[in-house]
Order: sequence, then structure tokens, then C-alpha cells
Amino acid sequence: MDYLIIYAHPNPQSFNSAIKNTVEETLKNAGKSFETVDLYKINFDPILKPQDFEAIMQGKVLEDVKQQQTLVKDANTLVVIHPIWWYSMPAILKGYIDRVFSYGFAYKEENGEIKPLLTDKKVIIFNTMGEDENTAVSTGMSECLKKTIGGIFTFCGMEVIHHKLFYAVPYVSDEDRKKMLEEVKAVFKA
Repeated sequence: MDYLIIYAHPNPQSFNSAIKNTVEETLKNAGKSFETVDLYKINFDPILKPQDFEAIMQGKVLEDVKQQQTLVKDANTLVVIHPIWWYSMPAILKGYIDRVFSYGFAYKEENGEIKPLLTDKKVIIFNTMGEDENTAVSTGMSECLKKTIGGIFTFCGMEVIHHKLFYAVPYVSDEDRKKMLEEVKAVFKA
């Protein structure tokens, strides 16, 4: 599979949904193979439970996690779409990462060092936020978000090839949002 879209927003009328739809349409028109995991739609359980740890210690994987790991494994590129809430990702996505990008799948320890296991993957990240660009950049928040969110994937050996923050989304004009969606399309046409 060319792309796995990992989507985390509960509102199907959101701008994040428009980004997801634009990505899907662009990939479809380009003849690319892809699947979309809408974490809210599938009601993904984000809670890391004791049985998750027990399974990892026994070299096993719980079924819901195994399904997601298979999708990640089968994809060349992950496309992660989510809003920035409280300067972070939605809890459901954090839980997805905690459970799916687990020890033995995404990384392992070898000779006292961490060894990334997803080194053949690329990642594209689209984030929306309410804060304006000047404030987010001048406070260092933009760079911080790119390092912390992107760092999750690079820790596992993946290459973040594009990370776009869309600023002040609730406050910009429809025309500005259309331009943002054109930026999304351009990522896949490059």
C-alpha cells in the first residue's frame, strides 16, 4: 500500500476532515493505493492497559493493535492528520501511538541501545491550530510541535518528509482555507 492515512478528529464537518478528504481525493486521482484509519469512527480504544504490557512481555500483540500494526507495516508512507489541542495531539491519537508503536514493533533495545524498526517508512503530518502563525513562531511553539510530534516518528526510524502547521484555522477566511487545501494537494504532486 502506498499510503496509510491516520486521522484524528471527531467532527466530520471540521477543516481536518476537509484535509483528509483532499488527501484521499488527491491520492485516488493519482492512482495511489491507500487506506484511512479514522480513529473516532472505528472507536479506537486509546487506553494502554495492563494487558497491553503483559502481551508485549510475552511477545504477543492484542488483536486491535495487531490490525493497526499490519496497516502501518503495509504502508510506504503514513499521512497523519490531526488538530493541535492544548499544544498537543488529541488523546485518541496519543493512545494510538502508545499502543500501536510499541516495543518490538516500532523499536527495540539491542546491546543497550534503542534500535528503530520502522526505517523504511516516510511520514507526512498535517496539523491545524487556532493560534496565529506570528505568535506560534515567535514563542517557539511551532518548532516545539514539529520536534515533539515529528520526534515520535523519527524515534521509530521513519523519515518525516513534510510537516505542515495550518494556523488560525477557525479565524481565517474560506478563501484562505481553500488555499490551505491547495497546499495539501501540492504535497502529493511534488
